[in-house]
Amino acid sequence: MTKQDIVLIGAGGHALSCIDVIEQAKNFKIAGLVGLKEEIGTVINGYKVIGSDSDLPQIVKDYKFALITVGQIRNADLRIKLFTEAIKVGFELPTITSPFSYISPSAQINKGTIVLHGAIINAGVKIGINCIINSCVLIEHGTEVSDHCHVSTGAILNGDTHIGARSFIGSGAILKQGISIGTDCQVGMGQLVTKNLDNLTKPTENTQL
Repeated sequence: MTKQDIVLIGAGGHALSCIDVIEQAKNFKIAGLVGLKEEIGTVINGYKVIGSDSDLPQIVKDYKFALITVGQIRNADLRIKLFTEAIKVGFELPTITSPFSYISPSAQINKGTIVLHGAIINAGVKIGINCIINSCVLIEHGTEVSDHCHVSTGAILNGDTHIGARSFIGSGAILKQGISIGTDCQVGMGQLVTKNLDNLTKPTENTQL
């Protein structure tokens, strides 16, 4: 199968993890990265930074596909801004999935989302656009992860949970079956969440809910 060129928009730590997934998945070959202006010309993990976000209207003339590879912890604002700009100038943003993840045939994963190594996405799961499903995440049956979310390393979303748009679920967090997390929430590392959370909730780290 012929590999398609893809541009990675973001040249930091999360980009390194994305590079590894794309190299292993073998559907795309990385044409270069988009970073800060001062990073142009530098090499990240063997790939050149070919421009900044202001260069996207020119870069899209040479490359059809892109992926947002900046991380998301405090909020999703930068990822949303870059995703919106990439779509506006004409990029297609595919779904990228690690060959070392498991994705149920009945799961739905939308454009611009990446699923990293070791993740398990079970039956009937729905994942929105521009999400990060990080390494070793478990998402159980019927769960819905809305647009622009980051589910961080090793988090467990039990069955039929709902994650509102732009929310962050920290490493090792565990969500009880059937609960709802509102929009723009931040669940901290290792937290156990056993009840619904309203929009904009940012529980104190290590507080059991």
